[in-house]
Order: sequence, then structure tokens, then C-alpha cells
Amino acid sequence: MGADEVYGVARQRFDVADAAPLLLDPRGVVTGWTSGARRLLAYPAAEAVGRKLADLLAAEDAQRAPDLVERCRREGGWTGLLTARRRDGQLVRVAARIASAEEAHGGSRWLMLLSELADAPGWDMSRTVLEQMAAGAPVGIAIVDTDLRFVWSNAALEQFGGGPAARRLGLRFADVQPGMDAQAVEAQMRHVLETGEAVIGYEHVGHVRSAPLRETAHMLSFTRLEDDRGHPIGVYYTVVDMTERHRARQRLALLDRAGESIGRSLDLTRTAQELADVAVPGLADFVTVDLLESVLRGAEPAPGPLADAEEPVELRRAGYRSAQDDLAEAVIEIGEVVAFRAGTPPFRCLATGRSWREERLDPLTRDWTTDTPSGHLATFRELDLHSVMTVPIRSRGTTLGITTFYRRHHRESFDEEDLRLAEDLVARAAVCVDNARRYTRERDAALVLQRSLLPHRLPEQDAVEVAACYRPADELTGLGGDWYDLIPLSGARVALVVGEVPGHGIDAAAAMGQLRTAVRTLAALELPPEEVLAHLDDLVARSAREEGAEPGTVGSAGTQWGSGCLYVVYDPVDGGCSMAAAGHPAPAVVLPDGSVMFVDLPQGPPLGVGGPPFEAAELTLAEGSTLALHTDGLLARGETWAVDAGRERLRRALERAGPLESYCRSVVDALVPARPYDDVALLMARTKRLGTGQVAAWDLPSDPAVVADARRRATRQLAHWGLEELAFTTELVVSELVTNAIRYATGTIRLRLIRERALVCEVLDGGATAPHLRHPRTTDEGGRGLLLVSQLTQRWGTRFVPEGKIIWAEQSLADLPE
Repeated sequence: MGADEVYGVARQRFDVADAAPLLLDPRGVVTGWTSGARRLLAYPAAEAVGRKLADLLAAEDAQRAPDLVERCRREGGWTGLLTARRRDGQLVRVAARIASAEEAHGGSRWLMLLSELADAPGWDMSRTVLEQMAAGAPVGIAIVDTDLRFVWSNAALEQFGGGPAARRLGLRFADVQPGMDAQAVEAQMRHVLETGEAVIGYEHVGHVRSAPLRETAHMLSFTRLEDDRGHPIGVYYTVVDMTERHRARQRLALLDRAGESIGRSLDLTRTAQELADVAVPGLADFVTVDLLESVLRGAEPAPGPLADAEEPVELRRAGYRSAQDDLAEAVIEIGEVVAFRAGTPPFRCLATGRSWREERLDPLTRDWTTDTPSGHLATFRELDLHSVMTVPIRSRGTTLGITTFYRRHHRESFDEEDLRLAEDLVARAAVCVDNARRYTRERDAALVLQRSLLPHRLPEQDAVEVAACYRPADELTGLGGDWYDLIPLSGARVALVVGEVPGHGIDAAAAMGQLRTAVRTLAALELPPEEVLAHLDDLVARSAREEGAEPGTVGSAGTQWGSGCLYVVYDPVDGGCSMAAAGHPAPAVVLPDGSVMFVDLPQGPPLGVGGPPFEAAELTLAEGSTLALHTDGLLARGETWAVDAGRERLRRALERAGPLESYCRSVVDALVPARPYDDVALLMARTKRLGTGQVAAWDLPSDPAVVADARRRATRQLAHWGLEELAFTTELVVSELVTNAIRYATGTIRLRLIRERALVCEVLDGGATAPHLRHPRTTDEGGRGLLLVSQLTQRWGTRFVPEGKIIWAEQSLADLPE
């Protein structure tokens, strides 16, 4: 410890009243001894007088004793700490003060005072010194009595309001600071008085008289004062202004809430509303968020600030929040257009891309918009608004809109710190708004893609009543790889299809569209279900190999590899149903009596994977039966699914039948959460039967003479159905198709007419070759039959059955009078 440091410490801890004096000559030799010195060091006078000062000190201090003597001569005295050696060799720490003691004859000696430090509380400061320290302290200090009334306070306390110290005397805390929670503060004082426990660092937030509009924070500490007998006589407390630190914590907390609350979804309006919700009431009393129309559409706005112009600029209100409800009539509702007049602060913010702040608005200033829902422009005085900030919403150098913050008269005006906070808050929200804008654009494009790939509505037909429900797992894009379809076939039959492509999102949707198109193309060939899947399997495998895709991967054509598909053909004439599956769950059937069964369908491998050939299952369905074709997401439970458990849940859901549309939705709602783990598609078809009056069939011998009889039978049937207008065309079609069957085929020939939405003429023969449409030359005598049929009918074709083939032709009934 240096000499100056020692000197300073000794000054603080020296107690003159308890000091032990002794006398030294100019050489540092003891010449006088006292009883106090004897009590302290235990030397009798005879042993002490004549010793050098160094002999009475510990070795370390003894070495610097000559320097102390020299310093006394030079400076006239010395004060500091020493370690003395008692007579028994024990060391004792003392505070020493050496002063000159002049004699009458002109000589000089030194008076040395020693004070033991072991139990000394320190320097006993006088009341004057203590008052100087307390009164001049920069920290607010006050003392209250046991009734909690002020008995003393320093000048620094006046900065918190309540008047000078003399005016406080005899008053309570609530009398001088009515804006603060006096009850809570006095509760702390009473606790200290009752328990004697000091309260350190009690933080109080409120409004002091010196700043009634500004929320302030103070750190208070309380200590009990006691008399000589230990009885409490009052409370001594200190006050430190922590407002800036409190506001800094509030700003950080607000930004933390913004990070947690803003951008939780990719919905533009919701994101704008989250920005307004976070800012009220922490930063402002009223906040509006307005976005450009192009931003809400997901379009790419022009870079940089908006160009200046004389015409009002139009935005749409995307979010607002008020701390009170009395601003409702002045609020432009969400989604409504708000137009800011040229030259107004919001207009300039959009034009320049810079923020604007006004501490005190002109009370007569009217709203900056061209109109309000109430039809008049309210003044800021009417709305009790007195301070405003407008911050442009900018991201990647692009202006997306503006956010306006208002405060009412009960709060202080916005300052520069508030503006910086608002800019930080809006900057964070701007990133989320821009992400939502880009997502909106991409999602709209993806939904357009999906709408173009999935059926807009299922075709009208008389074979089945249908309803479908689709729920994607990708909640952001709403896209998935599951799909369904209904394809009308010849002979009033329909194909019901449900499929699933691996993955989610736009890649899976694109692959689904390719697969659905391929299925519709193969369905037009009138192939049985197992052959449709076989051709589809070859197509997927070939596409995947060309793309170099791995099984189950997502991307390009290879996405189809590992897909599942269920293909069902239903004939309403006889109720026959044929189906085959490629890596897909078998359908459920709800019988007319309400019982549920699952089709025992042979499972083929997923498309493109390879394996054994596909097998079909055939069954006959009673009229009113309901087929439930679904993807495996309907059976999922969490991230996994078990066939037996999933089927049991599906069975219970299917037992609650009803109108087909609501029936379909209720099944999905019962089995699938709002955010499913996998895409879900459910296609439900309630079977119908064509009545006996809608179908007419005749077996014909293979004899050319029977052609005329076939025409007569067809004509009589059309007359029975009231379709005489189609008799001429039908006679030609029957004549050509029956003649071709007799000429080129063998075995029994069957003619069948079906009246559904179209008039269908079918001729079955035992031949295995398909007819070809030819364009004969003018000199050819034959070959015009099928060409004539194709020109007279709506469509025609050939399909193969186990007994041979069927050539069919359809005529529309839509244009006939009822």
C-alpha cells in the first residue's frame, strides 16, 4: 500500500478519543510515554523511553521508519497505517498520526497518536460532515419517521417532483407523489420498520409529478434507523432514476414480442394485424397498417420509393389496433381502400421512403385521407390524438406500404428513441410482409396449377352419385400428391380413380397431374382395370428411368415412381364392378342396409417399382351401395398407420350415413385432423342401376337376312322411348354395325340399346380384331360403313370383353325436345 493510500485510509478510520499518545525527538527516539501507550503496547515507561521508533514496529515498517521521520521534518507531520510490535511480540495494526510539538525555547518534538484498528468502526464523522455527504449526494435520499412522514430529504430528491425539502416535512409519500403507487412503497417501509430487514433494489414504475405524462421507473432501497437502545426511529431510503434502463428493457421486450408474434403465418392481412397488435399499447395508442394493392395481390412492386405525383395514392387497410374502443367510427375497416392526399405526411413517406415524426400535431389538422367511412373528415382534436409517427414498410429496397403510430393526450409525445424503435419494429415486420407477399404470389400460382390438374367438378352421369373431399398436408401451399377422378366410359359405365404421388407441394402436384392425364388417356382405350395399371406401370417406370429418379423421390417425372393408384369400373346396367390396385388401400363398401365391408382386393406393387402382374377383383353391387375410395392418409394416426386399426376407425365413421356431400365431409372430419400428417383424398360413389325400361337387347344369328329385322326392332324400341327423331340415324348405325359383325366375326351377335344421357347402340360379336376407320376413294364400292357411323354419331369406339369385342356408338339426347 502506497504512502498516499495509507494516508487516505488512516484519515477515514482515525479515532482521536481512543488514541494512545507518545513523544518523539527529532531523530525518532521515544522521549515521553503515557498510560495509553502502555495499555496499547504493554511496555513500561522505563523500557520504552530511549528506544527508537523502529524498535516498536514490525520489521517491514521498521525499515521505513527513517523515511517517516524525514517526511515529518519536511511536511510537518504524517498520518497513515502502521503495524506495531507489542512487548510480548504480538503484532497490532494501528492508525498513526504524527504532529509537531513545539517547545518554548524553540526546540521541537513530535507528538505521535496511535489508535488500534481491530475493533474500531472507523472515523466518527461529525453531523456536519454527514449532512454534507447526504445533502450533496446525486442520489435522492430521504428519512421518514415511524408514521412514515418526511423528517429530512436532500436536494437531489427534488428532481423527482414534490417540491423542496422544507415543503415535504410532515407529509406522506402519497402527498408528494400522487401519481405513484404510494401504497406499495409505504408497504415496503412498514416491512423494514417491523422486521429491521433492509430492502435493496425495489423497482417502482409510475408517474411522478415532475413528468406526469411519462412513465418513469425508480430503484428504491430502504434501511431502518434505530436509537442507541435499538428502537426503530424511522426509515432511511434512497431513490435512483432507472427510467432509461426501464425504457430500454421495454424496447427490447417489445422487439422480442415482435419476433415471436409477427410472421407466424404467411397471410398478408394477418401479418399486418400482428404488427398493429404488438405496437399497442406498448408503443402507441392507435396503429394503422396500410399496404399497396399490388402487394396484397402478391405482385412485385416497383423498387425504391413510390414516384411523387399530384394524385392521391391508394392503399388498402391491412391492419389496425386501438387501445380504446372510442376510435371505431374513425377507423377504416380491414380491406377497405384508404387514399392519402398529395402532400400529406403519409404521401411523402411513400414518395421518399423516409420516416416522419411530429411531436405536437396542429389540433385543427384533419385526417390525411380523402374520405372516411362516416363521410366526414375528423380532426385530430376530435380523436384526442396529439403525436404521430409514420414509418414506410420497406424490404429489399422496395416500399410495400406504411405504418402510422398515434398517441393520445394522456401520454407524452413521441421522441427520437420512439421513432427508432418504430423503425426497428416495422423493419422486422417488413421482412415478414414481403415473405407473405411472395408466398401469396407463389401460392396463387400453385393453386392455379392444382385447379388445372384436379377436376373442377366431376362429370354428370347416371351411373353413380358422387362426392369428393381433399385435404392436403402442406398447409402453406395447399398442394399435395393425392388425387381423384371420375371418367365416363362407353355403355353408361364410369371409371372411379384415386391415386397418391409421394411427397407434398408443387412438385407432387405436377407429378399428380401427369399421372392423372395418363390414366384418363388409358381409360379412353376401354381397357380393364388390371391392364390400365399395367400400362401405367410401364409408363411410370420408363419416365423414371429417363429422369434418373430414385424410388419415392420428389422431382420431375421421377416423382411418379412409387405412386399408388386404385382403378374401379362400375356398370349401372347390371351392377358389375371391377377393380385393381397398385400399392393402394382397397376401397370400403357401405351396403344399402348400412353395414360396411372392405373389398378383398389383391394388392399390386406401387407404380414403376416392378413385381408380379396386377390382378382384378370383380363383384356385383346392389343399387344404393356406396363405394369409398380413399388414400392411405385417411387411415393414418399420427405419423404412422396400421391397416386393422385404421379400417376399424373408418368403419365406425362410415356407419353414420347421410346425404352424400355432408357424409363425405363428416368422414374426413372424423378421421383427419385440421393439419393432417399426410394428404387425404376421399371419393364416395353411391351406385345407381339403369331401369329395365332403359336397356333393350337382342341376340341375333350370324345371317345377313337378320339386318333388316335388327333395324325394325331398333325402330320399335325408339318409338317406345319417344325417340322417333333418332330412328333414321339409328337404323343406319344398326345396319352398319350388325353387317360388319356378320361379315367379319363369328359366333353369336348381340344388339343392345341403352337410353341414358345419350342413346347408345352396341353390337357384340366374337371377333378379336378391332375395326379401322377408312377413307375410301370415290371408285371404291365398300368401306364407308364406319366412316358413316363416325359422321352421324357423337362418338364411337371399340372395347374388348371376355366374349369378344363390342363396337358402340352414341347419339346425344341433349338437343331433343322434351
